[in-house]
Amino acid sequence: MLAIDRAELDAQTGGDAELAHEVLALFAGQCRSILPRLTDLALPVPQRADLAHTLKGSAAGVGATRVRACADAVEAQLRAGAEPAALDALVQAVAAALAEIEPAQ
Repeated sequence: MLAIDRAELDAQTGGDAELAHEVLALFAGQCRSILPRLTDLALPVPQRADLAHTLKGSAAGVGATRVRACADAVEAQLRAGAEPAALDALVQAVAAALAEIEPAQ
């Protein structure tokens, strides 16, 4: 199973390959920026939940369905006051998405 749903990405970018490349690069940068802060237990829980929400939205915009689902679960767990059990799955999903994106850049 691919980490990036190319049909979803094409739908989001109107089939424009250059735009797809651009949004994937932005998503990869956002992943590299957000994930370390999201996994930082010293950050306040509401801030970590907001980071998960941002990552969820970004993932939806590029067709990174597993990242989106995991970020959604992490956000829900954080907003419920629980330490997110889905955090490891999110880290793995982001790694898989970055591995697919970065060879194309």
